Amino acid sequence: MTKRQLTCLTCTAVIMVSGLGAAAPSAAAANHTVYPGESIQEAVNAAEPGDTIVIWPGTYRESVLVTKANLTLRGMGPATVIRPGPTTTPAANACAQGGNGICVTGTANTNVGGVSIRSLTLSGFRKSAIWATRTDRLSVEQVTAEQNGTWGIGQEMSTRAVFRNNTVRDSGDAGIFIANTVDHEGGATDTNNTVITNNRLTGNRIGVTVRRVRNLTVSANDMTGNCAGLFIVGDESKPAAGAMTVAANRIYKNNKFCPATTRLPAIQGSGIVLTGSESTVVRANLILDNAGSSPLSGGVVLFQSFVGAVNTGNVVKDNWVQGNKPADLANRGGGTGNEFVRNVCLASEPAGMC
Repeated sequence: MTKRQLTCLTCTAVIMVSGLGAAAPSAAAANHTVYPGESIQEAVNAAEPGDTIVIWPGTYRESVLVTKANLTLRGMGPATVIRPGPTTTPAANACAQGGNGICVTGTANTNVGGVSIRSLTLSGFRKSAIWATRTDRLSVEQVTAEQNGTWGIGQEMSTRAVFRNNTVRDSGDAGIFIANTVDHEGGATDTNNTVITNNRLTGNRIGVTVRRVRNLTVSANDMTGNCAGLFIVGDESKPAAGAMTVAANRIYKNNKFCPATTRLPAIQGSGIVLTGSESTVVRANLILDNAGSSPLSGGVVLFQSFVGAVNTGNVVKDNWVQGNKPADLANRGGGTGNEFVRNVCLASEPAGMC
């Protein structure tokens, strides 16, 4: 059961110098409380923009579709757990049918703005724990996403998002995945400074993948125990991926083995990989003990993309890069204007960059 709590902010008549006037009453944002055995989706359906859905500890077996702006879904910590529910019943929404846990979905004409998801756990979904498409200012904080089939937290065609203080582990592909689109090719889109910060990513195929996007910050994250820490992926389309900052991350021992796919060779021991990126700054990261024998293995690796796009104008500076094999720094696959400056490292390809 959900309850809408309305609070009158101003209910007092005001005497104005020019005559009598009354301030119109306004309704404060409401809280809708969901208890175990109740439906989160029903609370979302009943809510209005600005409302908060508070989800009590317990296990909820459903997928939640959000299409309204300025809603907050707030659990009460790790004990608020959302797991897959039925997907074949007439009541199953598009989010459930797609294999996702929480979906925030706009339209071709209007992005859904200002949605916040925080303080809960999503586990065991066939595709993604959280999936966002056509959103603006999405905030995902203090969420645990574990053992989801493709991505932990994913976003496409969206701007100005913040992903902060989340734990994402054991995803089939990337822990956090940001893309222009997932169903067709195209030039990189501007995320208007989406921020990925202070997350812990472990046991995934790739900790963070940013694919065909620009203007994004990845900072102060822990990435360990994945096959690769961070992939920045572009292609031959214009504008190219890049114009982003990767700073102050701790990327170490990403030595899990992941077999080859139709898109990529086997991955193991990759710290940061740039393929087809331009004007990206990689600075002040701690990148240690990532070791493997893949063409993508090493501490910081610049690699020609598998559709032929090269890296241009990237700067790798002031990083502590050691114990990575076969090299701490590697510039493989051509490209121009890439700089390696003031990095603390022991081995590079080609030699002389340390």
